[in-house]
Amino acid sequence: MNSVTIIAKSVRFSFIAAAATSVALSGFAMADDAEGNNADKVERIQVTGSRIQRADMETSSPVTVIDASSIIASGATSIDGVLQNMTASGGAMTNAGINNGSQGNASVNLRGLGSSRTLVLVNGRRMIASGTGAASTVDLNTIPVSMIQRVEVLKDGASAVYGTDAIAGVVNIILKRDYDGFEMNVQTGISAEGDGDESSLDFTLGNTFEKGNIVINAQYTKRGEASQADRGYSDCPIAEQLVDGELALYCAGSDYVQGGRIWGDNGADIVGTGGEYHEFSDADRFNYSSDSFLSTPMERLNLSMAGTYQVSDNVTFFTEAMYSKRWSEQEMAPQPIWSSDAWFYEPISAGGWMTDELLPWIEDGEEVFYGRRMVESGNREFAQVVDTIRIVIGLEGELENGWMWDLSYNKGKNDSVDTTANLHNLGSLSDAVLNEEFDPFLQSSWVGDSIAPYIYTEVNSGGSELDIIAATLSGEVYELPAGEVGFAAGYEYRKEAAHYTPDSLTAQGLANDPRVEPTAGEFHVNEIYAELAVPLLSDMRFADQVDLSAAIRYFDYSTFGSDSTWKLGLTWRLTDELMVRGVKSTAFRAPTVDELYGGASPSFEQIVHAATTQDQAEVTVGGNTLLTPEEADIMTVGLVYSPNYVEGLSFTFDYYKTEITNTISSVDNNYIANQCLDASGNKINTGTSLCQSSNIEIDTTGRISFDNGLQNIGAMNTAGYDLNIAYVFEGLGLDWKAGLDTSILDEYEEFDNDGNSIDYKGYITGGVGAYAEVKTNFNLTAIGADWSVTYEARYIGGMDSLACSDAPSECYAPSVDSIIYHDLSATYDATETVRLSAGINNVLDEEPPYFTGNNDSNTDPYTYDVLGRYFFVRASVKF
Repeated sequence: MNSVTIIAKSVRFSFIAAAATSVALSGFAMADDAEGNNADKVERIQVTGSRIQRADMETSSPVTVIDASSIIASGATSIDGVLQNMTASGGAMTNAGINNGSQGNASVNLRGLGSSRTLVLVNGRRMIASGTGAASTVDLNTIPVSMIQRVEVLKDGASAVYGTDAIAGVVNIILKRDYDGFEMNVQTGISAEGDGDESSLDFTLGNTFEKGNIVINAQYTKRGEASQADRGYSDCPIAEQLVDGELALYCAGSDYVQGGRIWGDNGADIVGTGGEYHEFSDADRFNYSSDSFLSTPMERLNLSMAGTYQVSDNVTFFTEAMYSKRWSEQEMAPQPIWSSDAWFYEPISAGGWMTDELLPWIEDGEEVFYGRRMVESGNREFAQVVDTIRIVIGLEGELENGWMWDLSYNKGKNDSVDTTANLHNLGSLSDAVLNEEFDPFLQSSWVGDSIAPYIYTEVNSGGSELDIIAATLSGEVYELPAGEVGFAAGYEYRKEAAHYTPDSLTAQGLANDPRVEPTAGEFHVNEIYAELAVPLLSDMRFADQVDLSAAIRYFDYSTFGSDSTWKLGLTWRLTDELMVRGVKSTAFRAPTVDELYGGASPSFEQIVHAATTQDQAEVTVGGNTLLTPEEADIMTVGLVYSPNYVEGLSFTFDYYKTEITNTISSVDNNYIANQCLDASGNKINTGTSLCQSSNIEIDTTGRISFDNGLQNIGAMNTAGYDLNIAYVFEGLGLDWKAGLDTSILDEYEEFDNDGNSIDYKGYITGGVGAYAEVKTNFNLTAIGADWSVTYEARYIGGMDSLACSDAPSECYAPSVDSIIYHDLSATYDATETVRLSAGINNVLDEEPPYFTGNNDSNTDPYTYDVLGRYFFVRASVKF
């Protein structure tokens, strides 16, 4: 078999295989061309997961390819909307629907293993960690979606090739580099409720000249808000209670109420709701949902450029530059405040200085605790301004023997300022009470000039910085009977730094929340790696082509020392129709600057516990300088089948198993509360390291507080199956593309340092997202001469609530049913230069499900669509 035929068969098979895992099912036209007269012109390419350039896309690891047309069909103006809908994604992924704690970020989470375990690359190189504070993950808002050529998602560990973070997989976002012409796109969309509007304007200009090319792009995006008050399922926080022996739902709310709440030492529990004090009842609870965003507003500007210049016949200069500026907002109900120490009631009628209004319930001199919802001051308004810049410069070339080399410098910098308005200086307020200058029980004290001196806006700043010097060399070492041996090697020096400076009042612990400590630190690492691709057999019966791949990486960190990772893979093409593949590898994730040096800070997290009626616990989180790297053993085994008897049809089926030890994590908050406190609020399991390290307490107001900082606390195991079917065919005078992408979760367990396990398989949680056993995406596209129509369906299997795992009968909604989202989109080429597009997402207006122990909006916005039916239109001009 001559080399041209080998290349032709390889390209045909590999492009069909790639299409089977491609959302867009693209690449068939290229495959057909490769089998024709131009087969000998096929260039070698580099596929995500390997640094060796090869003549086909076949690798031992599964790679999903998402092209620009799929992004357009989804109506997404940011790539997170596409990546989060992949069946291989799961767990907690920040998005526009996360109002509490997202700080405007957007992330991807492969296998549900955590965003920090998914490596994000741009053009095969690391992207700067971005967002607010000492950021440790990539904010996908920084990627200009209009500049994306395609996205390659490697669903396998790749630390031996790329280094730290690539445990769950790699998302490689490939931007346009060789582009000629001008393109402008205008898009706008809005929900069926008339909110959550989003508009985008972008243009791309490219030119290729004698010695190089240049591409510039600008994109502006503005997203409007939606309120939880404007949806029936989220307009109040739902709670459960027994009514005539049966569990029922009611519109509940916070214990910290308008008008103040007072807990007396003698058992009194009174509130000033409505301006007059009375005994507390559920009717007094504060509805904080009505003041919270359902979808958060944002403005974003992305500027990018890419260029090359041929310095000589064999040397090319290249550069990439990206700048992103984001303005984002979140809004929550007025701040709840409480007295950290007891106050003593001293009424005027008894010779004191406080109002007499409490006398029917509180005695003179009685010790009281006080809490209040600061409605008079207004909602808490969170805002972020984030600037991110990334510049890559380098040289690449070809040696006389055909080997390729490149030398590059990658510089990234992220700066942020985040503010929170309408907070209160409780330290000064408490001093004023003790100095008899502020009567907290007099309602008029909390309005106007009396409270104004204690209201402030919190201002925090932070940033991160990335420097990488890298050199690579790749080529063919020698020829074996089965083909050329490919080789790649390289060196990388990487330095990462980050910092976070909290507001001065917050840092001193003078605000209502506990003090927040600053973060500052850096580390550097030297790494060398090598990779081989060895063709073992070819042109034999049941061994059409057999290739072995191997990679190894050695790294030396300034924070913890040196180690290495490795990878072995095998592709065995039995015939031109059937290939089996497998990979065994080790991977690691080094602790980030924030994880190592992050200052302790409070976080208010959703919990469900019998000892309290409050649905939030005060959780202290923070870094740990003693952290060491996570380590992982990863295996994938699969097959690719493209039968000759059905042209255009292909299947891939892969099994994966990932075992992580020494995990850097915090334990599920509900799990800590229920393991360490009994139903009466008494401490239990005090001999375990989990409960000892938590320092759990419950105060007189019923608020549970505990520590849940980062630790190397145990292990994580996950395993499952990925099935992909792709079919490209002709019928009814049209071209058709169909695809089915299914992920089946077989195992997902986390272990704490006591060896206790939490089984997340088939569960939905209140803090770390959902782990459905089955997720499926189906798409079908019909293509005419100047139009196309695409139908997509996204299935998420039913799940049980983790909060109800021990006693489902005590929960009103211990599970959620499966859900299917239906999307429609269409394009029409009005002229040779103008294309019109439109679409409807969530056509049937599916409402997110309620479950006991939910996260926010009475559901899980990490997992479900919260806006409902959504319309978008788009116009493109290209010439």
